[in-house]
Amino acid sequence: MKLIVAVHFEGAQAHAAAAAAFDAWDAAEATQTYVSRIAHVEPAVRGELDLRELPCVMQLLREHGLEPELILIDGFVHLDADEMPGLGQHLYHALGGRVPIIGVSKKRLAGLGAQFEVMREEEAQPLYVTCAGIDIGAAKARLRAMHGRKRLPTLMKLAARLAKNKD
Repeated sequence: MKLIVAVHFEGAQAHAAAAAAFDAWDAAEATQTYVSRIAHVEPAVRGELDLRELPCVMQLLREHGLEPELILIDGFVHLDADEMPGLGQHLYHALGGRVPIIGVSKKRLAGLGAQFEVMREEEAQPLYVTCAGIDIGAAKARLRAMHGRKRLPTLMKLAARLAKNKD
């Protein structure tokens, strides 16, 4: 099972962490979904990397007993081409380096060149992919193969909606 995880914040607090599980890269629907309500999140520290999502994702994995073969996150594994650690790299290490992490972002960081861009369908704007535990070429190919006619894959949108849902 592969997971797409998302965390939704309301102001300084997280509302929920959510995941959409899938088996095939071109799956249009999740095989299972998971949501964990987050009671408390430490505030972000100004001038430091924001890692508030890390304990939320770890809680989600523990609470539901999830042991995915791969995790996709909305964000960066590395912050530049020199592999300055981002959220995804910290998650990779927190999981003992056993679970590959693919980070997907709509935003470009100054330190990421064209080799991190992925075009999906006929979108005018690329996505930016960074990864740990998997080759960048393989990560980009898998992202291109994911279901959805728009820039973001269908299941990434689903995970984000689940995290935002207040029910």
